[in-house]
Amino acid sequence: MPIAVGLELVRSMLRDNGAWCRLEAEGAFTVHVGRDQYLYIGSDLPCETALARTRALGLFPERIGASPYDFVPDDAAYVQRPADADFWALLHWTVSCHRAVFLEEVFAANASRWHRLTRDNIETVRSQLAPRSRLAVWPDLLTDIDKAVAALPGEGLVEIVREDEDGQITSTVVDETQFEAATSQLVGARSAGVVSMYAGEDLPLFTAVLPDSDGVLRARWQTEPTPGDRDWAFLKTLRRGQVVTGTVTTIATFGVTFVDIGGFTAMINIPELSWRPFDHPSDVISVGQEVTAEVLGVDMARERVSLSLRAVQGDPWRTVGRGTDDERNPAPPPRSSPTEACE
Repeated sequence: MPIAVGLELVRSMLRDNGAWCRLEAEGAFTVHVGRDQYLYIGSDLPCETALARTRALGLFPERIGASPYDFVPDDAAYVQRPADADFWALLHWTVSCHRAVFLEEVFAANASRWHRLTRDNIETVRSQLAPRSRLAVWPDLLTDIDKAVAALPGEGLVEIVREDEDGQITSTVVDETQFEAATSQLVGARSAGVVSMYAGEDLPLFTAVLPDSDGVLRARWQTEPTPGDRDWAFLKTLRRGQVVTGTVTTIATFGVTFVDIGGFTAMINIPELSWRPFDHPSDVISVGQEVTAEVLGVDMARERVSLSLRAVQGDPWRTVGRGTDDERNPAPPPRSSPTEACE
């Protein structure tokens, strides 16, 4: 953002009981305003002149090793998902399956916007998203308003999302003291939904953070990983030809076998179970059996992994018709001695 905008933002944060903010310039310069309204300024360049001017203003700067408002992920091992080509392919697939989903866009100062996505408007909405915003994909809202109201808890903090007849989407964060007033505003709404504000209670289908135009993920958000996010992180570790182990969980009536590989369910189609003929998959494997298989493919858009058991068994047809080395290259008959020949 322009420097003038940044300065005004910092001023607004320092007035009264302003919220906290974190402004950074590619790691070279940082300005953090804490909830305690202390100002933390950092730079990788010498700043003696700035310190002298600060003291001249009657302020008392204190040199510290790092700002207490530096970004530190809750889980150092967790990798935030980027809204890359795989993300948008998955979103297109999800919309095609569900007909519509809601995209929550969270940007500066925790401001947010909601977008109803259909097959026709995904790319239009994508072009309007704020840079480095945090995205969360939710199931479509309920057209049954009474059912949406019934989803309100007895108490607690929730976000009520409302879609007007003209398609305008608004959201309000309320607690139990405001439920009655908030639900009265749902009269005439096209659809609505209730999302708990407490961690772990209501989770979106999957989340991501928008990279910059050059594809580099510079946004410093920490989202609570959903099951879909964990699946994505696991799928990113798989490669075609990789050998994995897992446990058979289901043999479906249509023949496909499902295998748990590290918490993710992969599948084996009938032709990939064995080289030898069989009548039913249960002739080859059984539920609960531990198997070793090769990864045939990873579909990030549909979040599918296909495996092959026979790929790790060796192809028996390679030796059919060729026989063993001794059969294909028999030794010549022994030469007879002169005496034997006479006899």
